[in-house]
Amino acid sequence: MEGPLSAGREPSFERVVCHVDMDCFYAACERLREPALEAEPVVVGMGYEPDDDVGAVATASYEAREYGVESAMPISEALDCLPRKVDAARDPDLDVGDAGFYRPVELSFYESVSEEVRTVIEAEVASADPDGTVRNVSIDEAYLDVSAVGWDDAAAFARRLRERIEEAVGVTASVGVAPNMSTAKVASDAEKPDGLVVVSPEQVREFLAPRPVDELHGIGPVTADRLAEMDIETAGALAEAAPSTLEESVGERGRAIHRHARGIDDQAVEPVGRPKSLSSEKALSTTDDEVTKRDLVERLADDVAERAAAEDALYKTIGVKVVTPPFDVHTRERSLSGPVADPELVEEVALDLLREFADARVRKLGVRVSNLEFADAEQASLTGWDGDGSDETEDVPRTDDPATRGQTTFGDF
Repeated sequence: MEGPLSAGREPSFERVVCHVDMDCFYAACERLREPALEAEPVVVGMGYEPDDDVGAVATASYEAREYGVESAMPISEALDCLPRKVDAARDPDLDVGDAGFYRPVELSFYESVSEEVRTVIEAEVASADPDGTVRNVSIDEAYLDVSAVGWDDAAAFARRLRERIEEAVGVTASVGVAPNMSTAKVASDAEKPDGLVVVSPEQVREFLAPRPVDELHGIGPVTADRLAEMDIETAGALAEAAPSTLEESVGERGRAIHRHARGIDDQAVEPVGRPKSLSSEKALSTTDDEVTKRDLVERLADDVAERAAAEDALYKTIGVKVVTPPFDVHTRERSLSGPVADPELVEEVALDLLREFADARVRKLGVRVSNLEFADAEQASLTGWDGDGSDETEDVPRTDDPATRGQTTFGDF
């Protein structure tokens, strides 16, 4: 929640807040699996099945948006704007060059890629500002407080963060940097895709003033229409309006959006809840060399165990993630009889699970501990396994429990 603020209070000159927003994230994930989709119009549909016309657009790539395809648009309308490539190839009245690719939502895969992005973000924040915090608010966006970086180095930090995400994961992010969360979000949208906008404290009011009101946090279409009836269409006009008048027109949110229009927002960047899992993963040159794979898993297991120790976390489940070309994700995990904190066991179990992929060519590996407990409790026997000791062997990562999304640390694969 926002702290109590006076109408004349100016934003802090000390805080450095970044808003990281992945560009057309679902479409970017589909391009990871199918590199041939790069630079092509891509539409990802929720409730959509190939060769069907039901469902709604979850994400449209920027190339698809040029044809009028928008998020939440029915697939049937999207197809009127942008036919499928396969349909255009069959219909002489359609131009294949003005057609696109449609894919159904594969949320578990997108969440897997999201966790890779979060891993990069956590590492970069920890390196730049040991006291920094991360608030993951959705599968494709996060706020960072990296105040220790300082304004002189804020742009360099944000630039490096974007570069590391693209290098490590293969997707692009737009980053906005500002003294507070609401302004940083506006900044991240200002030059999409692959944008970087830094708004220093003294530039906040000037940056916000010409922006349409619906770009501000907390203003949707209904509120924007009400403000337009008051001849308030920009943040600058909103900043000059009387707070009491705004409250009468749009309710109690009137004062909050008035503060945001003036660049005033003391909401802290706070993590959301405790993590349900911790993981570490790393890409490598595609290889089937068993020694290389084992060495990497040993290092990842050590890293995960150290992170768990730093969080004072016990874990009931140990797992590995194996990514094989082109981008097929496999997970294996083993459940213990109770919570433990044992680095040697993490390594032992991870290596044992890896044996299934001894001959496989892999491009990325990961190790995870999950089903975490943070309360003081006696550890279970290290030799006891749940049930019959069988491993879970899903080849598609499980969809996160909604309660685990937005965690500050590494989360599920």
